This record gives sequence, C-alpha cells and structure tokens, in this order.
Amino acid sequence: MTTTPGPDEIVSDLVRAARGLPVRRTPVWFMRQAGRSLPEYRALREGVEMLTACRTPELVTEITLQPVRRHGVDGAILFSDIVVPLHAVGVEVDIRAGVGPVMARPFRSRADLARIPALTAEMIPDIAASVADITAELGPVPLIGFAGAPFTLASYLVEGGPSKNHERTKALMHGDPGLWHDLCARLAEISGAFLEVQVAAGASAVQLFDSWAGFLSRRDYREFVEPHSARVLHRLARTGVPRIHFGVGTGELLADMAAAGADVIGVDYRTDLPSAVSRTQGQYPVQGNLDPALLFAPWDVIADQVRRILDEGAAAPGHIFNLGHGVLPQTDPDVLTKVVELVHEKGSSAPQM
Repeated sequence: MTTTPGPDEIVSDLVRAARGLPVRRTPVWFMRQAGRSLPEYRALREGVEMLTACRTPELVTEITLQPVRRHGVDGAILFSDIVVPLHAVGVEVDIRAGVGPVMARPFRSRADLARIPALTAEMIPDIAASVADITAELGPVPLIGFAGAPFTLASYLVEGGPSKNHERTKALMHGDPGLWHDLCARLAEISGAFLEVQVAAGASAVQLFDSWAGFLSRRDYREFVEPHSARVLHRLARTGVPRIHFGVGTGELLADMAAAGADVIGVDYRTDLPSAVSRTQGQYPVQGNLDPALLFAPWDVIADQVRRILDEGAAAPGHIFNLGHGVLPQTDPDVLTKVVELVHEKGSSAPQM
C-alpha cells in the first residue's frame, strides 16, 4: 500500500492540482498526446502492429516520452490501448487500422466468462517494466496510468468491436442483468489490477477511460455501470494516487462519475467547465476541455479559447488543462506546443503558491 504524501511533499503541479492544492502554474497534458500527430511516432511505429508496440517496453517508453520532450507538457500518459489487459488475459483481439479493436469471438453467453480469467501481475511484466523505465527517464514529471472502464471493455467484447448503437450491449444489459453484472465485475477486477501494476511500478496518477458511457441514459449508467467503475476506483484509493475519471459525451453523468470515486472529473468538450463544476457541487478538481477540432482554427481563435477555459477552470478546486477528447491525427504538433506555452504563461500570471 502506498502512503499518500503530505501537501508539502508533492512537487508536481499536475498531482497538486488533482489534489486541489495550490500550484505554481496550471498543469497541462493532452489525451492521445503520444500518437499519430507526431512524425517521430509514425516513424517508430512503421511496420509495427499496435498490440506489439503496446507490449514492447522499449517502444512504450520512447513513445510515452516523445510528447514530453516535444511539447513540455506537465504529465506523460502511458502509451497503451484500452484492450491491452484483455489481450494479456488471453482474449483474442486484433487492433485493425481505421477500425479499432476487433474480437475474434464476441462475448455471447455465460460460458464465455471462462475465457476471461483474472489478471495477475505475472501476466504483464512488460507493463511494469515500461512504467519503471518511463518514470526513471521522466524524473519529476508524473506518469499517468491508463485503463479502460468496465463498461467500455464490455462493449468491445459484446459487440465484437466498435459500435455506433451498442445494441447488443444494451440487449445483454437488460435481457440478462445477472450475466451483465458478472461480466463487468470480472472486467473491474482486470482494470483495477492493470492500474495497480502501473502504480506499483511508479505511476503518479491514473485515468479511467469510459469511451462509450455517453451512449447510456443516466438510469442505465447508475444501475449497470457505476457500481463497476466504483469498484475500480475504490480499489485504487488504497494506492494513494489521484484518480481521474473521464468519459466521452458524459455531461449528464458527471455527478454519478464523481460519486463512483474519482478525485478529478474529466470533462469532454460538449460540456463547459462551469456546468461541470456546478453538476459536481464544486467539490472536485476538473480536467479539460478544449475541443480538439479547434486546434485547426487560426491561432488567435485557439488562444482565445485557451484563455477562456483557463478562466473557467479557476472556479474549480483544481484545474488540469487538457483537450475535451484526444488529439486528432492531423493536428499540427507545433500548435500543441504553442498551447502548452500559453497555458503555462497565462496559468501562472497570478501567484498561486
């Protein structure tokens, strides 16, 4: 078990902001900052399959460090994929370019639970090695651990891949709720174990991604999803690291995502930060939330939006600047660097520590 450091021991602005502590300047990182927008990433990945890249420590380390070197961001995010822990326990999955994760045998019945064993640290020595190597290189810059939430993992398994409507997922959820909850309980154990390994190896924070939760009604989220995300987040509470909870299209679910056990609420670009702060009763630091598409606008437009978000984030107990979803592949990396510089300049204009 990790002992939570006292306020005076926390050096990283990102971790301080996640704890609601005073910072020197607003910290910034970007979801998908390690990826296709960087020419050095594309060169490194040429001819290498995604799952191979995610499970090769030398590649994971280099890819994770690339945006820290280029952009000067305040945090690194482990280069990985949502389905890596499923792959680690033996689920047959392929990540197809332009499609995403595709399951060889979609989840259809209770018998399929036997194909999804518990995840142990012995199954992912490469992940522990990657995290240890990365944190050794990062020094004071924190590494954020990465895992998919149980609902998103379940959706990939049940649908067999990405889905526009999640019809099979919702049919199972309502048609056989017992099986649904058993599946999600298994996936919560896998996600929790995956994150614990990362923290034990040196990650300073974790983010639980629920990519597809925005397709659910609030009633369904509360009944079928929140208890399982809560299991993951409560398990991570004993590690002492901040827990960021992020979902896409989840503006109406923010209060419930906070109640699941988050320390920081990730806000996508569809919900403005004042609304997010209000919906969570002003009790949680927030992360976000520049629309990734706006990075293609003229610089003066981008700069105005960055300043607006910084002003809005100041109303929360803490603010980590980020996009409202991941960096788009065609994004100019130089624009991301300029955003970081502006956040650091504007976010440190008034002394905070």
